[in-house]
Amino acid sequence: MDNIEALVLRGVEQNWKREVGFLRNLVRQRSTLGNEADAQRVVAAELREMGLDVDWWQVNHAAIATLPGYSPVEWSYEGRPNVAATWRSPSNDGRSLILNGHIDVVPATPEHHWTYDPWDGQVADGRMYGRGAADMKAGIAAMVYAVRALREADIRLKGNVTLETVIEEECTGNGTLATLARGYTADAAIIPEPFGQVGLEAQLGVMWARVTVRGAAAHVERADEAVNAITKAYGLIQAIEELEAEVNALENRPPHYRNVPHPLNYNVGTIKAGDWPSSVPSECTFEVRIAAYPGADLDEVQTQFRTRLAEAADRDAWLSENPPQVDFYAIRGEGCVVDRNEELFLSLEGAHKKITRKHLDFIAFTGLSDIRFFNLYHDTPATCYGPAAGNFHAPDEWVDLTSLEATTKVLALTIMDWCGRE
Repeated sequence: MDNIEALVLRGVEQNWKREVGFLRNLVRQRSTLGNEADAQRVVAAELREMGLDVDWWQVNHAAIATLPGYSPVEWSYEGRPNVAATWRSPSNDGRSLILNGHIDVVPATPEHHWTYDPWDGQVADGRMYGRGAADMKAGIAAMVYAVRALREADIRLKGNVTLETVIEEECTGNGTLATLARGYTADAAIIPEPFGQVGLEAQLGVMWARVTVRGAAAHVERADEAVNAITKAYGLIQAIEELEAEVNALENRPPHYRNVPHPLNYNVGTIKAGDWPSSVPSECTFEVRIAAYPGADLDEVQTQFRTRLAEAADRDAWLSENPPQVDFYAIRGEGCVVDRNEELFLSLEGAHKKITRKHLDFIAFTGLSDIRFFNLYHDTPATCYGPAAGNFHAPDEWVDLTSLEATTKVLALTIMDWCGRE
């Protein structure tokens, strides 16, 4: 490690308390779907204080609706900004890099299941707790403070670095798609998702389905003459579980997932029905997250899902005459694979070794991240590398603060190696 690198790492350490405070401020912003603006203001203020020009814009739905990777939405983008800022190189004769993080978080309900206030960012035993503390506001803190350390050390990079905080990673990915449509491209990208300081080399495709089941309502005293939509949904959910078991039992898995016990999760995530305990519900709607291997034809996966539900409905006298309605909405993301031999991994592994004194490990993720837009549609190598954390999408979500500081250092060294120094 040379003197310049040591200077940058000292900068990370000197700013550590400030970085933790920035992260806690982000966690305190309840940036669920539709409510991202306050958290984006926190990011924008930090970037401006660092001397960067901030681009603040709302997603232009018409501009992305015809692009590869677009996910269909049922809501508005009004008042829900993306944020980006580019640190421009004086020479611009090196490789450029995008650091991208999503500002949106999933709901924290039921909040009474939490030990810690999900919207406070409390620190205990070396961890910060809160919704989004891990997924992925810690990664945003790491990438912002890595760039801060470089700028404060007066490092002059040969390539441009762009910082992006986007909406809707949790449900569409359209926020990242909108950055690319706006012209934010680079030679590589890193998304510091909280995977425990490993490189991401594969991820699955993901879609959401909505299944609406019709019943025949009545007062409960005539329930034997009615049709309960909730109980009719049972059989369809069982059919989905059977389909999930079958696709996971197939032997022709892609290489990255051959040793993963249960890679394809078909999750019934929501169910809504009924409005009164003494009324037989006439409609039940449930929503399902469906997974697919990299390279899978998503249309074929959808057809398989529809067919299985139709077969289950045909076995039921009521549902055969009143088949369920199946709609696909929101996230429609293809899986992807990243070659370990990409030069981006060389820069990342070199920095990882300097900080951790260990070789960089790799994972095949059974979920989805926004790296797909770079790898699949823009010929841009991209991976995830972020801090150690746990309880994503669950009560008492946490991030390990020691690993967050290490991640910040790794990102700072990676930026210098990838972009080059004047």
